[in-house]
Amino acid sequence: MLLALGAAACGSRGAGPAARLRARIIRQSRDTLRFEIPAVASRCAPAVGDGLVLQGSEHGNGVLVYLRSSDSVATGEYPLMARADSTTARGAIVTARFQTGDVAHGVVLDSGTVSVTRAGDVLTASARGTGAEVAGTGRVALAASFESVPIGPGMVPCAARL
Repeated sequence: MLLALGAAACGSRGAGPAARLRARIIRQSRDTLRFEIPAVASRCAPAVGDGLVLQGSEHGNGVLVYLRSSDSVATGEYPLMARADSTTARGAIVTARFQTGDVAHGVVLDSGTVSVTRAGDVLTASARGTGAEVAGTGRVALAASFESVPIGPGMVPCAARL
């Protein structure tokens, strides 16, 4: 599955706090990777319906959270959806990409939850859960928090493709 996403500008707008992503990834209870990077939030293009993408990436490490809601993205808990789920009205898909040495790794969470707090057009969110490493044999745990992320004025395509 590919989650098609447009490029978004990093950083925050105005004089508020900087939009940040803080993440901790644990591979098979032995390797831990932590990173803190700028984050952005973008609305999904109207063809998909109401949804929003939170993302941050830098130097090969990043986290992407796709939030789907039957109305505007609101404060609350979002259960994780399967990658190809096209019928659930409210849920989240969480992915992470990370580097260990020169090798890229990835994970799509299959258990866990996403919690969102919305104040106007500023989001705070946390994603916690586990998933199978995309090209590996083990499980990966992710704890990610997005802090003070303003929803940008642009839209990105959020169509899921198998």
